[in-house]
Amino acid sequence: MTATATRSPQPGNVPRPNPVKRYVLWPARNLWRSLTSMRTALALLFLLALAAVPGALLPQRSLNETKTEQYIADHGFVGELFDKIGMYEVFSSIWFTAIYALLFISLVGCLTPRMIEHAKSLRARPVPAPRNLGRMPRHESHEVDGTPEEIAAKINGGLRGWRKTTRTVERKQADGTVVTVVEVSAEKGYLREFGNLVFHFALLALLVAIAAGKMFGYEGTRILVADGQEGLCNTSTAVYDSFRAGNLVDGTNLNEFCMQVDSFDADFLPTGQPDMYSAKIRYQVGGDIDNDEWQESDVQVNHPLRIAGDRIYLLGNGFAPTFTVTFPNGETRTQTVPFQPNELQTMMSSGAARFDTPAGLYPNEDERRKNQIALEGLFAPTAVFHGGLMTSSFPLPENPAVAIDVYQGDTGLDTGRPQNVFSLDVNLINQGRLLKKERVNLQQGEQTRLEDGTTVQFDGYQRWVSLQVSHDPAQNWVLVSAIAMLAGLLVSLLIKRRRVWARITPLTESRFGDAAPRAPTSAEEPTSHSQVDPSTLDVRRSVVEMAGLARTDQAGWGEGFPDMVADLLGLERKNAPSGK
Repeated sequence: MTATATRSPQPGNVPRPNPVKRYVLWPARNLWRSLTSMRTALALLFLLALAAVPGALLPQRSLNETKTEQYIADHGFVGELFDKIGMYEVFSSIWFTAIYALLFISLVGCLTPRMIEHAKSLRARPVPAPRNLGRMPRHESHEVDGTPEEIAAKINGGLRGWRKTTRTVERKQADGTVVTVVEVSAEKGYLREFGNLVFHFALLALLVAIAAGKMFGYEGTRILVADGQEGLCNTSTAVYDSFRAGNLVDGTNLNEFCMQVDSFDADFLPTGQPDMYSAKIRYQVGGDIDNDEWQESDVQVNHPLRIAGDRIYLLGNGFAPTFTVTFPNGETRTQTVPFQPNELQTMMSSGAARFDTPAGLYPNEDERRKNQIALEGLFAPTAVFHGGLMTSSFPLPENPAVAIDVYQGDTGLDTGRPQNVFSLDVNLINQGRLLKKERVNLQQGEQTRLEDGTTVQFDGYQRWVSLQVSHDPAQNWVLVSAIAMLAGLLVSLLIKRRRVWARITPLTESRFGDAAPRAPTSAEEPTSHSQVDPSTLDVRRSVVEMAGLARTDQAGWGEGFPDMVADLLGLERKNAPSGK
C-alpha cells in the first residue's frame, strides 16, 4: 500500500479578495439584484397599497386639520402616537416616500433588462424545431401528397400573421439513409410581452406623474358666503383658509383668476338625505380682469370648473347666520359668520363670532378688551324646541333659529394668533378673561339685551360654500398613463404566445411498400391498363410531423390544434359536421 501525502495550502498562499470588492462591490451587487427582482417589486407594490390604508381610514391634516386635532384629542395616547409616526400625514410621511422611491427604483431596474431582452427577441428568428417533436404537448403526423418544398410553401401561406422561417436540414433515418428534410418554425404572440412591458412602464409613468403633480401642484380651500359680494382672487396664498403646496411651489406664481359665488342651491330627499348641490359662480380670467368682465358657470359636486389651468371643486356647504351687536353708545357691528354642519341629515350647525368694541367707547385698552363680545352656539335651519332645547328637523331653512351663549371680555382679537373660526378659545374662558353673560334661543329678528345695555340680534342667514382650488400640471399624464396601463393589461391577457413546428420528410420508394406505384422502364410494357394508374406516376408523398407549444397556457394548446393542422395540410377536419 502506498500512502500519498497531501500538503495543505499555507495561509500565505491563499489569495485574499480585494476588500473593496468584498465589503462594498459584492454587497452592493447582491442588494441591487434583490431590489430589482420582480418578487421585490410586487412586494413593494403590495406594501405601498397597505401603507395607503391609514390615509383612507384616519383623518388627514392636509384635508381637515380641525377634524384631525379633534380625533387626536378624543383618542388620547393612541392619537398622539399616530401623530408622531405620521399617520395623519400619510402621503407626505418619510416612510411612505421611502416605499414609493424603492418601488420606483425596483421597477426601473426590473423592466430595463426585460425591455432589452424583448427588443432582441423581436429581431430573432423563430427557434428551430426540436429533435423529437413527439414530446411536445400537441403533436400530429400525417402522410400527404406533395414534395417537402410544396408542403412547406402551403404551410407558410396558411400561417398568416405568424413570424416564420423555413430551414433545410439533413437527417439520418433509422435505416441509415440520409434524407433532406424541410422544417418550418413559426411563432406568434410577441405583442403579449409588449403589452406586459407597456403595463409596467405605464405604471412607472403613473408613479412619476403623481410625484410630479405633488411637487409642482397646490391645493387651497376657502369658505365663501354665497351673496355675490365676497370674492377670491388667486394672487397669493394668504387669500385661502388653508393652503397646501408642493415642494417646488413657493406661492408666488399662481395662475391669476378671480371668482365670486352668487348663489347656492341644495336639493334634499324627503328623508333629509342630500340629492344635489349646485353653486352659481362668476369668474374673471386673463383679459377679463383688466376689462372688468365676468363669465358665469355652475359648479356641482364632481363637476368642477376649469379655469386658467386650475380646477374649482365644490367641497361642502352650510349656513352663515348674521348677527348685529349694538353697543351702549348706539354703534353697531354686523357679521355674517359660517357655522360648521354637525349633522348632514338636519344641517344642525355650530360656530362662533367675535365683535370688537367701537373706538373711543372706553377710556383705555384694558376696559375695551374687557367689553368685547363673543358668540358661540348652534344654528337650526328648521328649528324645533323641546322646552329650552333646540333641535333641527329638516336641512332646508323653513324655521331658522339659533341657540347661543353670549360672552363678554377678551376675545383674543388683539393677540394676532390664528383662532378656530368655528369655536372660541377655551383657554380664555378657563382663565376668566371671557365671561358667559347669557344663554338664549333666538329666532330670526329677535334679540337679547345684556346688563350694560349691549344688544345681540339674530338678523337672518346666508348660505356658504367651501371651494377648493386645485392645480395639478401632471393630471393629463396621469390619465394617459392609466389608459396605457389598461391597454397593456388587456393585450397581455388576451394575446396568447404560441409556437408551431412542422418537419416534412419525403417518402422514398422503399417506404411506399410493394403496392406503391412504379413507373415502367423503357424495356417494360404494361400488361393491362388496370395494373398502373397513369395519374399517379408523378405523385410524390411526404410525412408531415407538426407540433404545437403554448408558452402561456398551463393546460397546453387547447382543443384547436387538430383543426389548425387539418386547415394547413388541406385535410378533412375530425370534428367537422357531415352534410347530408
